[in-house]
Amino acid sequence: MSVPIVRSVAQLREIVAAWRREGARIAVVPTMGALHEGHLSLVRAALERADRVIVTLFVNPKQFNSQSDLATYPRTEDEDAAKLAPLGAHLLYAPDGIEMYPEGFATTVAVNGVSEELCGAFRPGHFEGVATVVAKLFLQTGANLAFFGEKDFQQLHLVRRMAHDLDIPIDIVPCPTVREPDGLALSSRNERLSPSERQVAPKLAAILIDAAARVAGGAQINATLDEARSAIAAAGYARVEYLELRAEESLAPMQTLDRPGRLLVAAWLGETRLIDNVEMPSRLESIAHKECAA
Repeated sequence: MSVPIVRSVAQLREIVAAWRREGARIAVVPTMGALHEGHLSLVRAALERADRVIVTLFVNPKQFNSQSDLATYPRTEDEDAAKLAPLGAHLLYAPDGIEMYPEGFATTVAVNGVSEELCGAFRPGHFEGVATVVAKLFLQTGANLAFFGEKDFQQLHLVRRMAHDLDIPIDIVPCPTVREPDGLALSSRNERLSPSERQVAPKLAAILIDAAARVAGGAQINATLDEARSAIAAAGYARVEYLELRAEESLAPMQTLDRPGRLLVAAWLGETRLIDNVEMPSRLESIAHKECAA
C-alpha cells in the first residue's frame, strides 16, 4: 500500500474536483516533511473528521532566516510517504519550489500584530513566509479543514487570523502538542540534538510546567518567570529568547491571571532552537478547581 504523490497544482485540483463531485469533505495537514508522531497525530485527527485527507510536504524557503538552516533541513520524502501509507492518507502533495513560487512570483502575505512579537521578534520575515505558503496551500487544496499542532501556538494564531481576514472558507483545527515520554515536545529539529543535549532538552518542558503551576497557584508572575529563565539557563540552555505569559485567545501579554493563558518559551540548546508552550487556567479557574476537590 502506498500514498499517491502529486506535484502540480493542476493535477491536485483535478483530483480535488472529483472528490468534490462525490460530496467529500476534505482536510489538509500542512508539513515540511521529516514526519514524526506529532505530524501523524494530525493526520489521524484529520481522518476522523474528513472523507479525504491531503498531507502537504514542502520545505518552504520563504520562512527560513538562515540559508544554512534551509540547506540542512531534513528532506525525507520516501520515508514520509511510507509513514503515511498505513494511516490511510489519501494524497501527498509535494510540489517543488518552481511549482510553488514560479518565475515572477511577487506576492507576500503579512499578518500584522500577531507576527511581530515572540518568535516574530527574533525571526524577521519568518511569519510572512508561513502566511504566504499556507494561504497558497489552502487555495490550492480547497480544503474544508486544516489541522495544526499547538506546539507552535503563535503560528496557529497567525494562520487563523490570515484565513479569517482573507475570507478563505476553511476551519482551522488545533491539536494538542505530542511529547516524548520524558516530556520533550516532538519536533523535526530534535534530530539535531547531540546525545548530551537530548538529555538536557526535556528540562525545558519541566521548568515551563512547574512555572505554570506556581503562577496558577498564586505565585507572583514576573518573579516566577524570572526564576524559570534562570532555571533554563542553569539546566544547560545557551540562551532564552523569550518566556512569556500570553492570553489564550489573543496572545496579548498578561500581568494578572484573570483569563486563560499560555506560557510560551523559545530557547537555544547548542545550535538548536526549541519552542514550547503549556496551557494555564485562569486564577479563578484554579481556585474553583481546588474548592471542588476539597
